[in-house]
Amino acid sequence: MLPSSDTVSTQGGAIALDHQATTPCHEDVMTAMEPWWREQWGNPSSRQHRLGLTAAAAVQVAREQLSDCLNCSAEQLIFTSGATEANNIALLGHARAVSRERGKPGHLISMVSEHHAVLDPLQQLRSEGFRITLLSPEPDGLLDPKKLEAAISEDTQLVSVMLANNEIGVIQPLPEVAALCRAHGVTLHSDAAQAFGHIPLDSQGLGADFLSLSAHKLNGPKGVGALICHPELAVEPLQWGGGQERGLRPGTLPVPLIMGFAKAAELALSDLESRSQRLEQLRNRLWEGVKQRHPTVLLNGHATARLPHNLNITIPGVLGSKLHRALRSRVACSSGSACSRGEPSHVLMALGRSRQEAEASLRLSLGRSTTDGDIDQAIQALNDVIHQLRHKA
Repeated sequence: MLPSSDTVSTQGGAIALDHQATTPCHEDVMTAMEPWWREQWGNPSSRQHRLGLTAAAAVQVAREQLSDCLNCSAEQLIFTSGATEANNIALLGHARAVSRERGKPGHLISMVSEHHAVLDPLQQLRSEGFRITLLSPEPDGLLDPKKLEAAISEDTQLVSVMLANNEIGVIQPLPEVAALCRAHGVTLHSDAAQAFGHIPLDSQGLGADFLSLSAHKLNGPKGVGALICHPELAVEPLQWGGGQERGLRPGTLPVPLIMGFAKAAELALSDLESRSQRLEQLRNRLWEGVKQRHPTVLLNGHATARLPHNLNITIPGVLGSKLHRALRSRVACSSGSACSRGEPSHVLMALGRSRQEAEASLRLSLGRSTTDGDIDQAIQALNDVIHQLRHKA
């Protein structure tokens, strides 16, 4: 028997500050999905009857709504299972296609601080003969465009730089990176999963050739995302089947999830400015509330060029295992990416933090539902735990 939401153990009264791992599905999103699970259950590839035609029309409307939100054409938007799959299609598919055209594997550039959904596909390409360069960020987490330009060589075919980092929240200077790539005739990919719905995102203004997105980071459903593809760039599919999504992502489209994705994007953009301002104020209050009591606490990442709902801090002089164990019942947060496999954050270590410092770090990410009271309780919990651990030490 499958567990129900009532039988699964939960964090109880812990303050939820891990919204960069995922977000709760918005009530309006669930309402938008509901008919497509039951009454309108057709396969959008079945065009010989009304159920299928209705589903196909709904997918097209959702595709156009999302493309309007992103300032791209509907034809550029490929539905995927999430940003991880989108990253794999862009990186593996494009690199292999260009390699086939040129007759040999080329050179790919990214950053040490990327998500594993970018780093792992690059390692796969390395095993296939591609040359990989991983640039280190500056101490504030940002990429120095001069280092990127110096790394570009004659055989460089692709650069991948995350728009907003999933751990430290820093926002990279992507338009400047895009200009460099264009000047050298190099394709640019960006994982924008953490950015979409939280900061203004204009795909044309950013200048990236490929953008990866995920619905569950903006109060949408898990299991759906998208890849924005430059229409003139070659991409080899990673799997083959029914030819859906321009042959790049075959398989029956999940109509309810797609409808939920479109609704989540609409909701996110409708209050983006006011929500960002509110969460930034709460985030700053959280930082100041801890910093005032414990001045040695360190901020990870650039102070202002960061997502409004992200705070990443290192607490010197305490053991990470004890820190997280003591906080678990009061604050639901993390030490890094949800996909970190239990290892210390490679992002923080790329900034110069030691292994012990990386383990004694917290990613605190706010969400749409975060309140003033949540922040007050979180400040109290953090201060109590830090004091307790340092006093025992």
